[in-house]
Amino acid sequence: MKKAKVTVVGAGFVGATTAQRIAEKDLADVVLIDVVEGLAEGKALDIQQSASAEGFDARIVGTQDYALTERSDVIVITAGLARKPGMSRDDLLFKNAEIVSQVTDQCARRSPESLLLIVTNPLDVMTQLAWKRSGFENRRVFGMAGVLDSVRYGYFIARELGISVRDVRAMVLGGHGDSMVPLPRYSTVNGIPLETLVPAEKIEAINHKTRNGGAEIVNLLKTGSAFYAPSSSACAMVEAILRDSGRILPCSVYLEGQYGLSGVYCGVPVKLGRQGVLEVLELPLTGPESEALRRSSEEVSRNAGKLAAAGFLN
Repeated sequence: MKKAKVTVVGAGFVGATTAQRIAEKDLADVVLIDVVEGLAEGKALDIQQSASAEGFDARIVGTQDYALTERSDVIVITAGLARKPGMSRDDLLFKNAEIVSQVTDQCARRSPESLLLIVTNPLDVMTQLAWKRSGFENRRVFGMAGVLDSVRYGYFIARELGISVRDVRAMVLGGHGDSMVPLPRYSTVNGIPLETLVPAEKIEAINHKTRNGGAEIVNLLKTGSAFYAPSSSACAMVEAILRDSGRILPCSVYLEGQYGLSGVYCGVPVKLGRQGVLEVLELPLTGPESEALRRSSEEVSRNAGKLAAAGFLN
């Protein structure tokens, strides 16, 4: 059987580590591409030389040439500027919009049947931009953030309770930013609702830690941003797609009336498979939960409006 092909655009920390994880799981052959001469080539060669130690047969090649990405099954776009201390996700908006536009044009032309998985920040609006630029069906273009926010939430829950993370199932909806919506009502510990195990004030502290999980890492690193957890999250989505597993994962997807929202990309639980987004699952939300999700989506819509005014979404 023909091995799947995944292109990872951007050979920085997130992109290279995503490529490494995909190769080590033997999910697909990988093309790692970057505009910086030698960067993708060097990192790909280094990862490939670990194959016998890690026991994978996947091939990984680094390049600056988009011709090598042709007929990819999945394209993971990580290219863009990383946040620096004091920089909000919105500060990245216009520069990363230029980068994502150029990358999407190249990828969509060379792999017109592919799925696009966006990791570049500000994530939700970059996903909307990639969808518009590609001309793909919206089920084939989606963003990673909900998985990342939820695994962070799960880690903080496990740490609070002193338990294994394997027993935690956490759920975070909304845009990938300060307005994300942790849902303790839909977060469980081995099936036990979180709200029965942790008092409300401690849940709110966990929610706060989750919303600031990325910023805390940026402030500590000083010259970079998170890449281990983001790459794990992107790889989990790639695995769900290529194995056609139908896993339920929170992803940034285009909403067409679900949750009362339309015409915007926002994080909600979906079923992922080889065709992309197979189904959007609509959870019953309380009034405050719905309002929080609406406010979160409005931030994405405001950014989309700025890009539209600048000509990116026309």
